[in-house]
Amino acid sequence: MNPSERPNTGQPSVFHTSRRRFLATTAMGLVALTASGARAKILFGTGLPWDSGSIEPPRQVLPGPWTFFTPREGELVEAIVERLIPADDLSVSGKDAGCAVFIDRQLSGHYGTSDRLYMKGPFQPGLPTQGDQTDLTPAMTYRQGLKALDDHCRRTMDGKSFTDLSPDQKDKLLTAMEAGEAKFDGPVGSGSLFSLLLQNTMEGFFADPIHGGNRDMVSWKMIGFPGTRYDYRDHVLKHNQKYTLPPVSIGGRGDWARKG
Repeated sequence: MNPSERPNTGQPSVFHTSRRRFLATTAMGLVALTASGARAKILFGTGLPWDSGSIEPPRQVLPGPWTFFTPREGELVEAIVERLIPADDLSVSGKDAGCAVFIDRQLSGHYGTSDRLYMKGPFQPGLPTQGDQTDLTPAMTYRQGLKALDDHCRRTMDGKSFTDLSPDQKDKLLTAMEAGEAKFDGPVGSGSLFSLLLQNTMEGFFADPIHGGNRDMVSWKMIGFPGTRYDYRDHVLKHNQKYTLPPVSIGGRGDWARKG
């Protein structure tokens, strides 16, 4: 029934009565709040209610020695990320984009030790939708999982390590790991290691370059992401026009990344 077809009973509709009640209740609440002495704080000038530098900003990561991985672990991870994101006509490989460096630096910090997560237990098998439910931190998963991967390769590939395999052999093994079909010794299953490697590789490839990956903002340039540029007001009304400015990292234009 259209509003014009509703019978005029001379009484306010339920909608209008409810709306009046809501507005009246809200108004009473505002009066009570004002009467209680609550006051909004108005800031003038350039002063801010917090201190500059009171938080810890991200630190710029530059290529260099491994901070968590052993040389052998670093070699393994670089070989894996190179297959997860192989070089093509769109971008460089995950290795050349610095994904292994990103993972190494993350494992050296709070992420690697799970310092900011509840890790007291109880620990029990979870559903696939619940994610990792073990007492292993990411650092422990990498350390034990990479060793299990190396041992598995030498046991099943005629003594060869993962880095000795052909690209096709690496891809077949990674596919088996993704499906959980590669049998690893120890507490870290092949599926768990693959899931963590894939997640961290994608994070490293698309994260801000200040964290060590996405070198020279290669992935942002590939997808046309502008990065962390401060102000877009000059472009808001330019509909259907190509955005031509280069992407900007937290660390700046990214020229430092080309030095690595």
